[in-house]
Amino acid sequence: MKKLLGSLIAGVLFSVSAWAAVDLNTATQSELEAVKGIGPSKAKAIVDHRQKNGLFKNVDGLSEVKGFGKASVAKLKGELSVGADAGKPAAKK
Repeated sequence: MKKLLGSLIAGVLFSVSAWAAVDLNTATQSELEAVKGIGPSKAKAIVDHRQKNGLFKNVDGLSEVKGFGKASVAKLKGELSVGADAGKPAAKK
């Protein structure tokens, strides 16, 4: 019984973390590619845009990235987020 309960709790915790939104400001290209509707070229475009222009202020800012229109951004809103550090400039190299 304890094993079953432990497995059930672990399964619930894992499924909750699997549904967490991907943060546009911290996600790697690979993490972005895991989002349905974002392939390798779009993921790279997001990372490149973030490095050139700084952090996203909100998910709607994704429409400024080549390959993303208002409709595609609207479909992705539930899958993406922008963290608490939004709006800070990109790090200088």
